Amino acid sequence: MDESILAAGVTNTNRGNSLPTAKWTVSFAEIKKILLLAFPLILSNLTQPLLTSVDTILSGHQNAPSVLGGVAMGGVFFNTIFWSFGFLRMATTGLVAQAYGAQKEDELSAHVMRAICLGLGLGLAVILLQKPLIHLALGVLGGSAEVRKQALLYCGIRIWAAPASLVNYAVLGTLLGRQRARGALLLQASIQVVNIAVALWLVSVMHWGIAGIATGTLVAEWCGCLLGIGMVSPCLHWHQMQWHTLCQVNALQRLFRLNRDILLRTLSLVAAYGWFTRQGAVAGDAVLAANAVLLNVQAIASYGLDGFANVTEALVGESIGAGDRKRFDTVLRASTICALVSAVLFSLFFAGVGTHMIDWFTNQPEVLLAAKRYLPWVIVLPLVAVWGFQLDGIFIGATRAGDLRNAMVISLTGFLILSWLFVSWWGNDGLWLAFCCFMALRGITLGLRLKQVARDVMLQD
Repeated sequence: MDESILAAGVTNTNRGNSLPTAKWTVSFAEIKKILLLAFPLILSNLTQPLLTSVDTILSGHQNAPSVLGGVAMGGVFFNTIFWSFGFLRMATTGLVAQAYGAQKEDELSAHVMRAICLGLGLGLAVILLQKPLIHLALGVLGGSAEVRKQALLYCGIRIWAAPASLVNYAVLGTLLGRQRARGALLLQASIQVVNIAVALWLVSVMHWGIAGIATGTLVAEWCGCLLGIGMVSPCLHWHQMQWHTLCQVNALQRLFRLNRDILLRTLSLVAAYGWFTRQGAVAGDAVLAANAVLLNVQAIASYGLDGFANVTEALVGESIGAGDRKRFDTVLRASTICALVSAVLFSLFFAGVGTHMIDWFTNQPEVLLAAKRYLPWVIVLPLVAVWGFQLDGIFIGATRAGDLRNAMVISLTGFLILSWLFVSWWGNDGLWLAFCCFMALRGITLGLRLKQVARDVMLQD
């Protein structure tokens, strides 16, 4: 694999089956555009986990500890459910970006409507299946009878936000695909503001307890849904929309394949994190807690790198839709350089203040000692993981979900094998080494396919 191709994209100085040498030169204007799009997207990413965080903070100040436990269990349930439906956001971004680049407004409108209808349908299915889903999840998670009672109350209320939450994924994908980064930030921030205001009033003034916490999230998600539909409505062409257009067999088959492959890719990623947690638990409570703290620290870098990946999705899709090979090359160069610089800065930041960040997360001596012992792995991780994030963005923008699925399955398989070997040799250090290899494999497996993708999707200027 040509490393320069992986890092910076390809140029269009010739055509055919071969790709010429990449150029690293980029203009300040190119870098500035990437940064202006990435910054609000990074902030938007940071707001997404806040719904559960706000609920956790409010429940932590209730009289009964079981309230906090119930919200924590409910948060795990909803994060798992909604993360599994993340394909709605990713597939919509790629499809909308390509239609946007090709200036096919009717096609763009149809993609958005299909995504919104799919989000509504899946959300209604979650509501219809709420009892078996909730009871299965709470049975797996365990907890005391009182905690389960509180979790059931929390889940039973918040579950009615499922259609709104999934439609918001489709709306967010639309905003990203049309490069409306500030709109994405406004949508996410509005949801958080409504959640905090409503939950505080219901809990502090009305004394609804956990029911008020869940209701605050429910109201916030539906307000966000209405706001989001209003934000994307100008591109929907409601008066011209026809059902036979929405129900075109080829378009629906393409959407199904994209969503299926991205779902399998996401489930493989979830499995990798689940295996990492399980292996940490085998090593003892202190190691398990230390790994959890370090993953929270590393998540800060993930939000940043994911912001650049989101920009790459939108701009790659636009360049493919427009058939602009030169623009495709420029996007790959500029976004990759920005992501690499960001990864280096994150590593330097963790090296400088990582120990202080660990102190913020816990005050337990045994956990502190273990977390600081394994901190070097988190310092290295952004430099290893950046390639996977960046290539994810390229392949999502190119709507190459099959490649994403295959790469993640191969990476997961490699992680499981390496962790089995390395943990037996080096304990938790071996687990972190295997996790770094997993991140590296994500980049390598996608990088090996990049040349072929460039040939397939970019035929000429």
